[in-house]
Amino acid sequence: MVIGLVIHTSHRAVFEDAARTLAGVTLEWVVYEHEDQVRDLVADRLARQHVDGLLLGPVPYAKCRDLLPPDLPVAILRSAGLDLSLALFKALSRDWRPTPVSIDTYDARTVDEVIRALELDPAGISLLPYDPEQSVAEIVAFHRAALARTGADYVISLRTAVAEQLRDGTPVLGGLPGPATLRAQLHELALQVQSKRASALRFAAGVFLVSRAGPQLDLDRARVGLMNLLINTPEFGDAWIENRGRRGVVVFAHQALFEQATNSWVALPALGQAQETLGIRVAAGFGVGASARSCLQLAERAAARAEQEDAPSAYLVEDSGVIIGPMSPAGSAVAFTYRGHGAELERLAAEVGLSAATLSRLAAVERALEGRAISPGDLARQLGITDPSGRRLIRKLSESGLVEVEGSTQMHRKGRPARLYRLRIGAPGEAR
Repeated sequence: MVIGLVIHTSHRAVFEDAARTLAGVTLEWVVYEHEDQVRDLVADRLARQHVDGLLLGPVPYAKCRDLLPPDLPVAILRSAGLDLSLALFKALSRDWRPTPVSIDTYDARTVDEVIRALELDPAGISLLPYDPEQSVAEIVAFHRAALARTGADYVISLRTAVAEQLRDGTPVLGGLPGPATLRAQLHELALQVQSKRASALRFAAGVFLVSRAGPQLDLDRARVGLMNLLINTPEFGDAWIENRGRRGVVVFAHQALFEQATNSWVALPALGQAQETLGIRVAAGFGVGASARSCLQLAERAAARAEQEDAPSAYLVEDSGVIIGPMSPAGSAVAFTYRGHGAELERLAAEVGLSAATLSRLAAVERALEGRAISPGDLARQLGITDPSGRRLIRKLSESGLVEVEGSTQMHRKGRPARLYRLRIGAPGEAR
C-alpha cells in the first residue's frame, strides 16, 4: 500500500514520528516550501507514482483537488481540540495570557468546545475559520486587526505562510496536529484504502439461466453453448465457470470483474451475444455476499427475478439489501479467439512473457479500438485490472514492440497530459 503525504517541509519530522506505528505502508512524500508549489508537485507525483491514498491539509487540498482521481481515497487533515488545547497550554508555559488570542483555520465548533472545557472567556477569542477563498494577505490582515483591537500576546495559526509574515514581532504558535492526531488520521486512511481493496476483491457469484432455446437446440446443448460463450468472453477470463445442469451456468469471480463485465451494473453484453450467436434467451443474476454460499443464493434470487422480465436481462442482489436491475444486453462484447489461433498466440506470448489468454484479450481490445490509441488507465479498465498493472503491461508490450507511443491527451486543462499508445498486437495469424 502506498500513501502520499503532502506536507510543508517544516512538518516532516512530526509526520515521520506519527507514521512509526504504521507497518506495511510505503510513504510517498510531497514536500513543499510555499503553498504555490503544491499543485505542480502533486501533479508530478501522481504522474510518476501510483498512490493508494492521499493525506493532506485543507490548503493543499484546495490547491490540487481537481487533479485528484475521483476514486482516490483522500483524508484532509483536521486539527482536533486537543491540538488547540496544547497550543494554549504552550502559551501558558511562556507566561502569556491564554486570552485574548487570535486564531485562524480551526472550525468554530472545535474552538467552542475548547473554550468551554478550559473555562475561557469567549469574548477574548478572535477566530477566522478556514475559507479556501481567503488569501494569505487577508488572513494576516485579520490577525493584525485583532491584535490591535484586543492587545493579544500571540497568534495561533495553522498556515505556514501566515506565520512567516507575522514573525516581525508577533509571536505565532503553530497549530499543526500533534503525532496522536496525525497517527489516528493516517491509520484511518490506511483502513479506508484497505476497505476499498477488500470491496474490489470481494467475491461474487453469477448465475446464467437459459430461459428459452430455439427449436433446433435442446436445453443441454444450449447450456453448453452458453458456457463456451462465457469462457470466451474476455471480461470473464479470470473467473471460475461451471455448468450446473438445471441451474444453468455458474460463474465465481471478484466483484470488480463483474463490475467490469456489466459496465458498473448497467448492461451485460453477453446477454445479447447469447441471443444473436446461439439463438437462446438468457436471464442472469449476480449475488454479492459474505460467503460463497450466500453469493450463490443471492445470485439465484437475482436470476429468478430476471427470468420474469419480457426480454433478456440481469439483476444484482447484495446482502446489504441493494437490488439493481434490470440490466439490458446493450453494448457489444469484445470477443477473443485464443482457441482458433492457439499455437501462434502461445508462441508470441512466450516471447513477450505473457499468457496466451492475456495476449488474445489484448488483440480483441485492439480490434475493438479500430486503430484508436488508448491510455494505460483505459486499457486497465478494458481488461479489468488495476491501473499499476496496466502501466506495467504497457511497459512489457513496449519492450516487445507491441505498442507504440501515439502522443498524449490533456485530461484537464490544468492537469498533466496522459500518454496514449496504439496497440500493435495484430491478428493472431499475423503475429510477429
